[in-house]
Amino acid sequence: MDYALWASVAVFVATFGLIIAEKLHRTVIAFFGAIMMIIVGLIFGFYSPEKAMHAIDFNTIGLLLGMMTIVAIMETTGAFQYLGILAAKKTKGNPWLLVIALGTVTTLLSLVLDNVTTIILIVPITIVVTRMLKINPTPILMAEALLSDTGGVATLVGDPPNIMIGSAAGFSFNDFLTHSLPVVLVAWFATLVVLKLIYRKEMKQEPQNIDKLMKMDERDAITDMRTLKIVVGVLILVVGLFFVHNILHIEPSLVALIGAAIALILVSPKKDPQKIFEKLELSVLVFFAALFVIVGGLEYSGALDVVAEMLVSGAESNIVMTAVIVLWMSAILSALVDNIPFTVAMIPVIAALQAKGVDVNILWWALVFGVGFGGNGSPIGSTANVIVVSKSEQTDTPITLKDWLRSGTAVMVVTCIIATIAIVTFSDFFNKTTMGQTVSAQYEESDDVTHDNQSEHE
Repeated sequence: MDYALWASVAVFVATFGLIIAEKLHRTVIAFFGAIMMIIVGLIFGFYSPEKAMHAIDFNTIGLLLGMMTIVAIMETTGAFQYLGILAAKKTKGNPWLLVIALGTVTTLLSLVLDNVTTIILIVPITIVVTRMLKINPTPILMAEALLSDTGGVATLVGDPPNIMIGSAAGFSFNDFLTHSLPVVLVAWFATLVVLKLIYRKEMKQEPQNIDKLMKMDERDAITDMRTLKIVVGVLILVVGLFFVHNILHIEPSLVALIGAAIALILVSPKKDPQKIFEKLELSVLVFFAALFVIVGGLEYSGALDVVAEMLVSGAESNIVMTAVIVLWMSAILSALVDNIPFTVAMIPVIAALQAKGVDVNILWWALVFGVGFGGNGSPIGSTANVIVVSKSEQTDTPITLKDWLRSGTAVMVVTCIIATIAIVTFSDFFNKTTMGQTVSAQYEESDDVTHDNQSEHE
């Protein structure tokens, strides 16, 4: 019996069990769980503070910090109130039309921005609108979270796992448009249908203050036009750099932090930026850092490797069935742990099969759909979900685990069924993706390091 493996699993299960129970704040218990994982790792010899620091994805943390800073500065200008009033007036406060309008905007943004950035931009607008109309914000916030996760699957830059998988598999931007986008379009409409059925009672809610709302001039909400122009310019620069960051060989996190630095130096060069920093969701950053540490413990103990090997066992005999298994197991596990760490664990396994001469293109696409759609399954399944839940605490009806399981899990199942049908029906098409490059050397190196760590432990 591998005591190290089971010890890491015990810490993981206990931590996530307490998070799901919602008796303690998720950041507090995640932080405690991360410390316990390091202590257990030291006792059994598979983990250390140095390895824990290495496990933290600072690209994700930096991306969040940079975009949160830009959005926090924008909040001071009244821009979100402007957009909120405009959206509410166009839909006349109808809850279902708001779901469609804001959900569509979220999806379109998720095609060109990663879904984390999209959510950080759109959620403050939603809270302003629903507070103004005195309607339940939960259906709209859930729609934005679920549609951002779904829409992000469509393009190479729409979701962090897509960037990692695309790099390892050699998929181009056009590969995603031809293989992933059609599936996402069907999944998008299916998601709206599911939300319409689940929130049919909330959709009948009568908005208030409509007459007062229609008389409002959204332009009056802008309180600092100079700062707004600066932030909009910075956002345009950031989005442009997102498109070419691979060419420039810089990480998305650095792009976001560059934007934040420029915005701060232009907006608050002499003033203490404390009021801006107070608006940052620092608890979200701590939560994700702790989550990475916990999942890192599972990786170094070998637990994730065991799961990954089980997923692709027998791949050579029946590649389509293996793809279906990868899709569903990736979806389920991505609902339990953030899909970024799970993607990191799965890439070397599929890459190893590819190195042996197995045609694994369909497995890469199964992983794309699994980790993308699976992220909708729980409030901790993706970074965007965590941010939405955290932001909902600013409203009178915070999103609970029960709320999420009511709609998010249903959406995950429906969209994964759609992806499964696509994978099985068009298996030849998904296997004939044009490969632009060989497996990324960094993943092969990562795989070697993982196996070396396991050998040292044994």
